[in-house]
Amino acid sequence: MNFYPQERIAIFIDGSNLYSAARALGFDIDYKSLLDLFSAQGRLVRAFYYTALVEDQEYSPIRPLVDWLDYNGYTLVTKPTKEFTDAMGRRKIKGNMDIELAIDVMEMAKKVDHIVLFSGDGDFRRLIEAVQRKAVRVSVVSTLRSSPPMVADELRRQADSFIELQDLAPQIARAPRQTENRIPTPARPDFDTVDID
Repeated sequence: MNFYPQERIAIFIDGSNLYSAARALGFDIDYKSLLDLFSAQGRLVRAFYYTALVEDQEYSPIRPLVDWLDYNGYTLVTKPTKEFTDAMGRRKIKGNMDIELAIDVMEMAKKVDHIVLFSGDGDFRRLIEAVQRKAVRVSVVSTLRSSPPMVADELRRQADSFIELQDLAPQIARAPRQTENRIPTPARPDFDTVDID
């Protein structure tokens, strides 16, 4: 990873995208270790986590994770999912957080030196380009090692640096039977919509 000790860093995590990438690589994220890793790289200003939530469920599998993140150093950005029926009559749930993430990145760009984006969504290529024009470096964290790859090629090429998620696994993977100070990880996200292109 290419960081400078005095640079101000902000992390932006596309929750469903990171969950899918880690699942494709066969590990769960230890979010405390992730925060510690990037705090050691420079001056971590803020860590944002974006996810949509199904509001009318009695129990949401992602709720324990969201609550833990909210109390342990992350800034949570959530919104309710939208339910619709597609042309084939199938019930679909949509929860895209791209606009919220893009607005926050643009607002934080004047306050940081380095943005770390945990997403492989190619829709963010133009956002990265705009932030780079403000003299902010951008690292993208995703994976090429899953099948299919979880990062859009144009996003990877636009970034100042690409960090392979699998290379971070030794530092940020949750131990399989970790019980003390356990950080919850949902069995599945509330929605499975992951964009890479």
